[in-house]
Order: sequence, then C-alpha cells, then structure tokens
Amino acid sequence: MRSLAVVGYLFLIGNVLSEETESRVIVTAQGPVRGYKDPIDDVFAYFGIPYAKAPTGSQKFKAPLPPPSWQEPFDAIDSGVICPQTDTFFVQNKTNKEDCLIANVFVPDTDEKNLPVVVYVHGGGYIIGYGNMGTPKKLVNRKKIIVVTFNYRLGVHGFLCLGTEDVPGNAGMKDQVALLRWVRANIESFGGNPHDVTIAGYSAGASAVGLLMVSKMAKGLFNKVIPESGDLIAPFSVQVNPIHNAREYAKLLEVDKVLLDDISKLESFYKRSPYELLQSGNVIHRSESNFLMAPCVERDVGEERFLEENPISLLNKGDFENLPILYGFADMEGLMRIDIFDQWKDRMNANFEEFLPADLEFTNKEEKYTVAQSIKKFYFKEKTVSEDTILDYVNYFTDVMFACPTLRTIKYLLDAGNNQVYLYEYSYVDDSTPVVPYTEVKGANHCAQSVVVSDGLNFTHRDESDISNELKQWKITMREIWLNFIIKGKPESSDIPEWLPVSGDGTPYMVLNQELKLKESLLNDRCAFWEKIYSKYYQSPVPPAPHLSPIKTEL
Repeated sequence: MRSLAVVGYLFLIGNVLSEETESRVIVTAQGPVRGYKDPIDDVFAYFGIPYAKAPTGSQKFKAPLPPPSWQEPFDAIDSGVICPQTDTFFVQNKTNKEDCLIANVFVPDTDEKNLPVVVYVHGGGYIIGYGNMGTPKKLVNRKKIIVVTFNYRLGVHGFLCLGTEDVPGNAGMKDQVALLRWVRANIESFGGNPHDVTIAGYSAGASAVGLLMVSKMAKGLFNKVIPESGDLIAPFSVQVNPIHNAREYAKLLEVDKVLLDDISKLESFYKRSPYELLQSGNVIHRSESNFLMAPCVERDVGEERFLEENPISLLNKGDFENLPILYGFADMEGLMRIDIFDQWKDRMNANFEEFLPADLEFTNKEEKYTVAQSIKKFYFKEKTVSEDTILDYVNYFTDVMFACPTLRTIKYLLDAGNNQVYLYEYSYVDDSTPVVPYTEVKGANHCAQSVVVSDGLNFTHRDESDISNELKQWKITMREIWLNFIIKGKPESSDIPEWLPVSGDGTPYMVLNQELKLKESLLNDRCAFWEKIYSKYYQSPVPPAPHLSPIKTEL
C-alpha cells in the first residue's frame, strides 16, 4: 500500500501538471495515455504505463499476462513504481507493488515521426533496481530518438526456476520480451519506428540484452544492441544449477530441512510465501560472483521458453541474428567490490577457493585448491591480499565478473560471422573521481560510462548543474557516440578517430577517456589466462531435472 506521503505527492504533482504543464494524449492499443512536458528538458514523459500484468498468488512465478485496458485517458505520472525487492537506498520513496510491470516512455518535443527507439534494461544483479534508476532525458533532448525504460520482476519473484508448470523459470526475462512486444505494437503512436529498436542495458541489464540477443523468444524485436558493463556468460548471468540455488536461497530464509528435501514441498513454500519474506535473503555480497537468482536454462513444460539451451551452446551454433553491437566495460569494474575489501581480504588469504566464480567445476577439493592457488598467484604474485595489493583485488573482480566474459563472448560472435562489434574500454576520470582506497590511483568504476550517458544513475546522487565544465563536455561527447550508434549502427563522434569493428583478440578497441585512441589487444594476457581455466573447468548451466522423487540434500 502506498504511504500517505507518496499518495500526497502524486496528488500534488497531478494537480500541478493538469493545471500548469503542457500535456499530450497518445492512443495505445490499451487506451489513451496522457503524458506531460518535463519542467527542465524539452521532453514529454509518460510514466507508469502497464505493458503487461504480473500474475499473483500461486501463479506469481509464471509468464506475464496481457495488460489491462481503459477508456478514459490514463494519467501517466507515477514514476515511483518498483517491483518487490530487497530494501536498499535505491528504493527510498518508491512504491513497491506486486503488479509492477510498467513502462516509461520519453519522447522529444518534435513533430518528427519514425524516430529510432532505445529500450533500456536496468541493472541490479537481477535482484534490485527499477526502470527509472537512470533517466535518459538528456539523450532524448537531442530530438533524434525515443527512449523506453521499464520494470521487470526481480530476485525470487522473477527468477526462481524449478522446472515445474507453475515455476518454469525466467519470469523476469519473459517480462522483458513482453515489453519489447508492447513496444512493437505501440511505439509508432509515440512517434517511434517499431522496426528500429536498440536494446541497451547496464550491469545485469547488459547480461539481459545479451540473452535477449540469443533467445528465439525475442528474435526480430530489435536490430541493435548496447551491453554496458555486463555479459550473457558472466558468472552472475545464468544459474548453473537452479534447483541447488532454490534450496540455497531457501536456507537463507531459514526454511525447514524437510522442505528442502522434497521439491514439491519446496515449491509449495515459495508459492505461498509473501514477498516480504521472499525478498529478505541477502545475496548481494556472495563471494562466488553470483546472486543465486538469475535467468536459467528452462526445462520444457509445454510453454514458450525464453532460454532453451546454455548460452555458450547458442553462441557456438550462431543461431541468432548478427546485429551491430556496441560492447564494453570500465577499466576498474571490480571497484564495485571495494566496499567489502576489508571484510574479504583475510578470507581470500585463508580460503581463496571460496572466491572462485560459480560457473567453474572441479572433480575434488584438492583440484579446486590447486587451481585457486594458481589464480591467486597470477593476480597477487607471492603477496597476500592486503592494502598493498588492493589494485590486484580490483583487477580480479574486473576480469571474473565483467571484462573476460565480454571478450570471450566477442570471440564467439566473431566466429559466428558478426563483423559489426565495436569494443571500448572506458577509463575516463576527472577531479571528482575518488582514488582507490590505500592508493593514489583513480579508475572508472562499474557502469561509469552508463552514469555519463544517462542523466545520472540514482547511486551517483549528482546533479548535472553541479559538475565541472570538463565533465559536461565529456557527457556531450559520450552521448554523441551513443546516439550515432543508435541511429546509424556505428559509434561515431567528431571528437574521436575512426572506430573500426573488432577483428579478433580484443583488437581494435577504443579507449574512452581524455585521449580517445584506438588500441590493440585489450587485456590479452589476463583474459588468455582465464581462457585456459574455462576451457578445462567450465560448468555448463543445466535445466532443472524432472522431479520424479524427493531431492536429497546435504546440509
């Protein structure tokens, strides 16, 4: 239920908008929708439009239902709707709703029609976040594109995967496909071209757009892809063993062991539990670089499946469209783990095996220990994990979670014949960038490029009027690069040299910082090391097995 403060706020905003602000009514397949002119930017915003309906009760883990319809204009002003999720600073002053599948459409104030469309998938590890965590008004203000942001179900609500009729898996990804189908059916009414759609996403959103790229369910709904700081084969992208993860998460909720032993009882527990309980498990800081709940390879239960095979198998087959892709990551993505360095450094020294990515598999503990020590030596040499080696700590998580999976995927794309992959490493820093703790070194944090291209993701807490002139100009340059890719399928800018597509081994790639230079062999030595590890120890994700008998578990 909305708090009185939120209800009062929406009432006040509604009155101000209806009396003083220019509005426009768009006719969608569901009914008319009224949006309002932004008070600062030359943009009309349509917030909170239902694009599908989330099933409820015992059906809450199934695919989305068709959206509602209406006769009177729908006042599209509620920008605070979010899906049930773990309570974080992201969700302050937001309305946590079970039926949370809404779209937000940002349209420039122009008479131009048939504009290219961008659909942005928010990040948050598939467990937190919402569509307007980063707003695109400055991009739209250029009057060249339309942008859509949206919510999808998160955590257990969106990604519990038991392979049963009621919990088949990938509810959150099926929400994303439903949104893309809604865009195909409705975006022309807003002035957009339904056949010129770019899907973009940051962090887990980048993982999601990669999975959408190889999913038959989403085929033909977009024609360009921008994954920012994330990848479809990263350790957090696909559950290796969904039943194991369902049991592991249930243990975090202190579920009785009897329920863990019997899959039907476990399913019943999840189906009858309230969202407050389901979203209370803390999985944000898991040492194996995943968050338990994520997309899965689905078992065939007689319904449309989002992901029918392991993503690497799909990449190997090349059975997907070769589309223009703007691919890249920040140079210090591992800074996302810097807040827990002091908690983890001693654990890493005592038991480095605990920090190996979840998608590796070993025949026994001795083999796992040996491999873990070889990895630790590669990154930390003969030293311990300490304040003196904190940059190696950052590099480790940069490579494991983001950089090396991205470069591995690019090799598959090249083998599949895609000659339109444009790669970058984002390393821009300025006076406002903090130094890495215990050093005098600066680096670009996780999704730093997404923060610059957007109006400012919520976790930055920075207003664009409160930044340096240098950073303001840099934002203009970055937005021009992104806009040109969205419009032309090639990243271009008057400020950068000619940007050639990747031809192999991370070559060439664009350095996105003050020097803007095309270079060769991005992270070649570090990621070649991981290639050897994964070629021998990779654990392929599997669908949930048929549940013919109770599952025995070791606790």
